Amino acid sequence: MTDYFWNLVALLGGVGVILVIASAVGYVLKRKLSPDGGNDAIENLNARIKAWWVMVVLMGIAFLGGRTGVILLFGLCSFAAMREFMTLTNTRRGDHWALAFSFFVILPAQYWLVWSHWYGLYSIMIPVYAFLLLPIVSALRGNTENFLTRIAETQWGLMISVFCISHVPALLSLTFADYSDGAIALPGSQAGRNVLLIAFLVFVVQSSDVLQYVWGKLLGRTKIAPKLSPSKTVEGFVGGVLSATLLGACLWWITPFTFLEAAGMSFVIALMGFFGGLVMSAIKRDRGVKDWGHLIEGHGGFIDRLDSVIFAAPIFFHLTRYGWSLT
Repeated sequence: MTDYFWNLVALLGGVGVILVIASAVGYVLKRKLSPDGGNDAIENLNARIKAWWVMVVLMGIAFLGGRTGVILLFGLCSFAAMREFMTLTNTRRGDHWALAFSFFVILPAQYWLVWSHWYGLYSIMIPVYAFLLLPIVSALRGNTENFLTRIAETQWGLMISVFCISHVPALLSLTFADYSDGAIALPGSQAGRNVLLIAFLVFVVQSSDVLQYVWGKLLGRTKIAPKLSPSKTVEGFVGGVLSATLLGACLWWITPFTFLEAAGMSFVIALMGFFGGLVMSAIKRDRGVKDWGHLIEGHGGFIDRLDSVIFAAPIFFHLTRYGWSLT
């Protein structure tokens, strides 16, 4: 086993320790303050902790599975997210071909291109080719009622659920001068140390979400966007982003960045994650729903959990590619 492998184990182990502590705190709070399940805040906290256990275990298995495991995991997440998104749109019978094309041709093709490291095509296939082909497919069905709205919603669904999310496993295609294109010594895997770069992205963005929630509960007074997300506060936003920036800087050792570069990248993706959450909240408010779905207890649907990653991943990928990668 290489040092890269043990770095991954150390990172997952650290997250596991945090979850054990959180679970213990949640258990004590429930016994003292909500023995009958009547305290919504405590119950919501414990539901979130349980959901985090499930997600961390799945992520850990995928990371240990190397490149194929990571790509399969995010491919399935894209499928689930696309399904959630399209359930809130104004689709008609005339859109069935376009939807089938999106789910069963464009989505797997995007992830196959990512798996093949074909940057020149996966970086433009959805924003160019799918953007042009989908309205053609729908127009051929002859249903013009709300045509612009319907096709724009499908295109948005692909951009958010497939294109943006696919930039997470796309990080595996990057190579770095002092990062090596060598592999983590994992059974059946040639994923390389870039798996740790994905872990860095997900950990920083998701920790920013959690810390914004915590700081908001502790110090939150001033609503930052009351019409979009009443629970978000200026104090929570500032505390969460700065805390996540510090955490990301402390994880510089699993990235090709220096301590200050890791801090800068963490700050950028934490900001993008926050704005991604606001945009997704605006869409939910427009549709009159609280959550995108109910598949994940305590977290709503897949998009509710991935909304911050959706906006952060493409920015992180391209900043890393053009600033540090050799390819």
